[in-house]
Amino acid sequence: MDRNIGYLANDIGRLFRKRLDVFSRPAGATGAQVRVLLSIRRNPGLNQSTLANLLEVEPITAGRMIDRMVAADLVERRADPNDRRAWRIHMTEEGERLLNQFDAPITDMLNTALEGLDADERVTLEGLLGRVRDNLVSDGDRKAAVSD
Repeated sequence: MDRNIGYLANDIGRLFRKRLDVFSRPAGATGAQVRVLLSIRRNPGLNQSTLANLLEVEPITAGRMIDRMVAADLVERRADPNDRRAWRIHMTEEGERLLNQFDAPITDMLNTALEGLDADERVTLEGLLGRVRDNLVSDGDRKAAVSD
């Protein structure tokens, strides 16, 4: 069972989230908040719906997370210039400062996960995992997908 690609992928994701949560707590953040900030760093100005999709939570849950992060001055909502009903989420300077604290621990976590793989193997692994992900992305996900 532990060699099943679906099981392994899910378990690896769970372990990454668990470690992220462990090293974010001492800084007063949650792993979910760090994931929000990482998503915004990669895709500045994404909307709440897309963010909810990326985090695999309901839009109302994402909205509540964003509410708390706005109150903590980590992110801000800005009106979407193309849709007056929608909001775009941007990181504040405080959010960037907090996220910068996690750059080294995230790099260490990734290096630990990839220990024993040389540079070529790492590139191959990234390419293969990207192809697997692309094979699984549905048309609906494609429309909501953001850049890597």
